[in-house]
Amino acid sequence: MKTLSDINFKGKKALIRVDFNVPLDDNFRVTDANRIEAAKPTVDKILSDGGSVILMSHLGRPKGKEDKYSLKHIVDKASEILGVKVKFVADSIGDEVVQAAAALKPGEILMLENLRFYKEEEAGDEAFAQALSKLGDVYVNDAFGTAHRAHASTTIVAKFFPENKVFGELLAKEIESLDKVLKNSEQPVTAVLGGSKVSSKITVIENILDKVDHLIIGGGMTFTFIKAQGGKIGDSICEDDKQELALEILAKAQQKGVQVHLPVDVVAADAFNNDARTQVVDVNAIPEGWQGLDAGPKSLENFRKVILESKTILWNGPLGVFEMENFAKGTIALGNDIAEATKNGAFSLVGGGDSVAAVKQFGLEPKMSYVSTGGGAMLEMLEGKTLPGIAAIQQ
Repeated sequence: MKTLSDINFKGKKALIRVDFNVPLDDNFRVTDANRIEAAKPTVDKILSDGGSVILMSHLGRPKGKEDKYSLKHIVDKASEILGVKVKFVADSIGDEVVQAAAALKPGEILMLENLRFYKEEEAGDEAFAQALSKLGDVYVNDAFGTAHRAHASTTIVAKFFPENKVFGELLAKEIESLDKVLKNSEQPVTAVLGGSKVSSKITVIENILDKVDHLIIGGGMTFTFIKAQGGKIGDSICEDDKQELALEILAKAQQKGVQVHLPVDVVAADAFNNDARTQVVDVNAIPEGWQGLDAGPKSLENFRKVILESKTILWNGPLGVFEMENFAKGTIALGNDIAEATKNGAFSLVGGGDSVAAVKQFGLEPKMSYVSTGGGAMLEMLEGKTLPGIAAIQQ
């Protein structure tokens, strides 16, 4: 894996694909700067070598050039985090951009305008990628969140740097962390898969069954498995057309010697809101008119035992509707158990939008070995797919 440490950037211009797709409030202020902070180690290394940096990113899903999606809104925040006044050019390609890049001195940073203002970016247009490539001497991909897209700036541009393309610190860490789970894991290995749908996790489950010893299933998809086995799930969420598949997954797991742990009890509510009446019931005996919204106390006890005996833990998806305080206990308890296992020497990887949101919300992020920055990209790697943005650097 070719990384930043393989290149001395002295006197070189690094063209870096970052993922600065950050949320902005109505006054265009950045409300979560995590993605900018995540790029800092890469930028620091290049600048400390005596190089300069050209940052390129997308922001949102603009239809043409829309001011609200301009990267000019995040220049001040980026300057503050990176510790260098970031220069900005109001385009991604063209004469003005070429001049601004050429004038860049060692230690300086230039940010290009939103790449998606050009439809050529998402189309993976070669001429657009070539125009971008002329701006720098070395191409650095540090955008894991878009590594599963074959866009001009994430994949195609790499071919114009046959000898000078590397992974940034963040992307290298993402690959290493996933490899630790999927290829070089210390046993026992436990995967916790939550969330509402079996359908969105099928390929993940199928790919990881060969690599795990324990599979904990939680969240809304629990009920498809329970109903498939003849349980009564009341008004709980369920994918009726996936019941057959749920049974196949359980049979495959048994065949491969993987222990599957489903909740045995749930916190059920008589409505989908935080103020609903609740009761703890057996997972396969939920009364009509009630729905399971969180894992129950016995389930959490069972899961805790498995987690604390694990040496490698992958967590993707919450155990309940954690956005509502009364149904967040299961997700918090699981997070605390994983934090405890991590403290005792286990390697824990958290990924996928909702679980990442949960660990951040409950202050658990620093207690995990690694929290992934890319939801879709991480899922595709867990499914065993080769991501185009990663393959482009390795070729």
